Amino acid sequence: MRPKKTISSWLNSRHQLILRNEENFAEKTSFAFSYSRLILFSMLAFLFMLLLSLFLVKTVLKKWFDPKYEQMVVNQQLYGLALKVDSLAMEVEHKDQFIANLQSVLRGDTTLLKNQKSLSNGTSTPGERPELNIAAGDSAFREDFERSDLSLITLTSSQSRSLRETYFFTPINGFISDRYDVRKGHFGVDVVSKTNEPVKSIADGTVVFSSWTQDAGYVMMIQHNANLISVYKHNAELYKKVGTFVNAGEIISIVGNSGELTNGPHLHFELWYNGNSINPEEFVTF
Repeated sequence: MRPKKTISSWLNSRHQLILRNEENFAEKTSFAFSYSRLILFSMLAFLFMLLLSLFLVKTVLKKWFDPKYEQMVVNQQLYGLALKVDSLAMEVEHKDQFIANLQSVLRGDTTLLKNQKSLSNGTSTPGERPELNIAAGDSAFREDFERSDLSLITLTSSQSRSLRETYFFTPINGFISDRYDVRKGHFGVDVVSKTNEPVKSIADGTVVFSSWTQDAGYVMMIQHNANLISVYKHNAELYKKVGTFVNAGEIISIVGNSGELTNGPHLHFELWYNGNSINPEEFVTF
């Protein structure tokens, strides 16, 4: 009578898998196994593939399998843009307030400044608007001051004191044919140089304007640190496009005679600091 097989004996029974050559039946290799080992190795392989699949789904393949991944990325981008918009809005508000104060000073209306001073000192009361009585002598003095060289030039010079410690490259070597003069609307200097002389950037910055204009011909504007913008006009050719980062001393254009408001090859160079023009000769050596 044959003994009855149990599950344990079936699992632990040893078998051998022999691979033979089909032509001469020569034995090539053999494998010894049991059903218990085969099941164990199968389970381990399945578990390994499962863990590997979960890892790939959570990392490399996340953006394909997770429907919330794209929304999460978009939300992060929107949050970053919102922070930038808030900071830009605050900066624009501060600049608008500065421009309003400057316009009030140039018009001779110092009521706004007095109100701000009273608020800072804590002397004003709600609903109270301090009034400023200006004598006739003060008005005459203000008119003489506005006609003098100290009006806008002194104001912008006081704002640009922090730039005096910064070293700027010379945009082009030559002699100045027309100097900075706010009274006649000349907000830069005209530098006459050799033909085809390269124009260089005075400092590191990003090109914010590079195009043709009717009056100034080929114009390039570069935004530098500390709210400083340098302007290069009447170029013969522009080498940099908008959005390009340029290093200090890097060639950006060629001196020329383009535009209607020119009478010969030269570079019209301007410096603008916090929205106000400043005398380039105070900071750049030509």
